[in-house]
Amino acid sequence: MISMETYDLRGCNEEALIQVCQELGLKRFRAAQLFQWVQQKAVRSWSEISNIGKEDRSVLSAHLQLHPLERIKEQRSADGTRKYLFRLHDGEMIECVLMDYVREQSRDRHTVCVSTQVGCAVGCAFCATGMEGFRRNLTMGEILGQVLDITYFVRQEDPEFQVTNVVFMGMGEPLLNYEQVLQAIMLMNHERGLNIGMRRMTVSTSGVVPRILQLAKDNPQVGLAVSLHAADDTTRSQLVPMNRKYPLAQLMESCREYSRITHRRITFEVALTADNANQTQAEAFVRLLKGQLGHVNLIPVNPVAGTGLERPDLEKLKKFAHVLEVGGISVSWREEKGTDIDAACGQLRRQWRVGNNEPIDSI
Repeated sequence: MISMETYDLRGCNEEALIQVCQELGLKRFRAAQLFQWVQQKAVRSWSEISNIGKEDRSVLSAHLQLHPLERIKEQRSADGTRKYLFRLHDGEMIECVLMDYVREQSRDRHTVCVSTQVGCAVGCAFCATGMEGFRRNLTMGEILGQVLDITYFVRQEDPEFQVTNVVFMGMGEPLLNYEQVLQAIMLMNHERGLNIGMRRMTVSTSGVVPRILQLAKDNPQVGLAVSLHAADDTTRSQLVPMNRKYPLAQLMESCREYSRITHRRITFEVALTADNANQTQAEAFVRLLKGQLGHVNLIPVNPVAGTGLERPDLEKLKKFAHVLEVGGISVSWREEKGTDIDAACGQLRRQWRVGNNEPIDSI
């Protein structure tokens, strides 16, 4: 028996909807119809569900709440990137980004970078989100809702639009909201929903060691990215406070175990500043990553007011990458998107609050 309370419709899988329909005395096929409208067609209101009668919709809506995210602001970059600021039903705000990658010899990619928490407790030195602290975890429906609402909005211009990839690299530490993230991944993968391949989704972490090992066992198909950023404990603890709980020796051991279980390489993210983009640091990364199944993604740090960190120039970036390549480490640097629209994690939310005279320390 389900208790007759209200449920988040976007957070319900098909089995849960079947149970709801059965207990409300509705036909079983209504569940399949409802699931497809919400998870595949990304509708934002009950009135858009045209093949379910008004009476049945009224019964369902009494127990299933449809909470689309409120679009507060949308910014579009010259390169096509779209940055969204959404308000949740309780007034909290999150960001997500749509990045389009046009390919000449393969299908185009439409990647959504989603948030998993309101704010973040990790507090990385270069991150605008961490500067504002942690508020709460997102629900599965709120995580999934970012992809659904972006899909809905873009389809107003391009009816054939489909999200092809999802990266959990927005606001928050995904592995500190593990269960909700994992369930959202399962729903995004559903063949009668968004049908996004498991291998086209990547979870990024600052280094929550126990959850890295758990992810390897629970869902070995999903990609893993580790925000490494430094090759020694002293520097990394300054940049990524999570390192004080799970230092590099533990983190790298968990990464080796992850690759042993999944046979998949890990993406190691390294944010480069004008200070750390030097040969000494590059050589340290070569020593740290030697023999690890992985790939290094170099990321010039985003300009965030208040961090005091400056971006390295292109020449420094190339020299850093060359040292890694000579050392046998697979490396590339991230194709930058949306730098003209505050596309870095937390920037738009922070600037919106400042512009609307909301005190930053109140959130």
